[in-house]
Amino acid sequence: MQKRVLLLKPRGFCAGVVRAIDVVKIALETFGAPIYVRREIVHNRYVVNELAEKGAIFVHEIDDVPDGQRVIYSAHGVSPAVREISKARHLRVIDATCPLVTKVHIEAVKFAKQGYSLVLIGHRDHDEIEGTLGEVPEVTQVVSNVAEATALEVPDPNRVAYLTQTTLSLDEARDIIHALKSKFPNIVGPHSQDICYATENRQVAVRNVAHQAGLVLVVGSTNSSNSNRLVEVSRNLGTIGYLIDNSQAIDPAWLEGVSTVAVTAGASAPEVLVADVVNYLRQNGFNNVEEVEVMPENVRFGLPPEIVQAIGSSTSGAEAVPVK
Repeated sequence: MQKRVLLLKPRGFCAGVVRAIDVVKIALETFGAPIYVRREIVHNRYVVNELAEKGAIFVHEIDDVPDGQRVIYSAHGVSPAVREISKARHLRVIDATCPLVTKVHIEAVKFAKQGYSLVLIGHRDHDEIEGTLGEVPEVTQVVSNVAEATALEVPDPNRVAYLTQTTLSLDEARDIIHALKSKFPNIVGPHSQDICYATENRQVAVRNVAHQAGLVLVVGSTNSSNSNRLVEVSRNLGTIGYLIDNSQAIDPAWLEGVSTVAVTAGASAPEVLVADVVNYLRQNGFNNVEEVEVMPENVRFGLPPEIVQAIGSSTSGAEAVPVK
């Protein structure tokens, strides 16, 4: 029995994650340590540990940052309340919020100003939901499943809008949106879906290849929403799937009787961990490694203005101007 690995592409880092990690690295190089980061810059322990070794200090809340220090907001975004505290504490802010998350924040404010009750579809304990909810909490309710959507009550059933977390399962979001539309026929949503391109592409890749594999391994951390969704996609299609931090998390029993393993990675998992998994599989007889590209992915995001300004000042020899 010839054993093979189907290495899915696209996989791993998305544009928002690349941007956020670059922001921390450039800030450390430009300003020097310490640089404070609110929450995990991206949801991957390997990445966080690597940046911590370079001098980044990760804190849970903005109150943990000393007055006047430089702080970076994670890719998941923050609420206006966090921004106000930062301003009051005279913190020098660098905002690494993913532009696609910022889009959802803007949409939330727009719908609220238009008099809509807002339904935010997502996971309550996720950093992204916390930030978006904070934009207009007085008109926003979070729903995480079809049952909650069906039981939802709003002041005016004819003035309801919905938004979604960017890292949801496409199937999960579709079912919840369908339930909302059934209950509120006049509900409105964003002009384009909020689920980000990278989340969708990685799920589509798994969906296209899962039937060829006896096992799907998803490289990613347990608190990575989009990584967990990839496992769900595989399992929903009837293919065993596991979320693993690295090769050490692989149970050899999973490979028994399996001839084809599909390997992918969540949008915050670095390629070095994928290579580690593939090497482990090679050592266990899976010598035929085939990269399967489902669709091209060439998205890039520009750096935030605070970093661009700092780089420009550093290059010109002038002193960087603190960010207000």
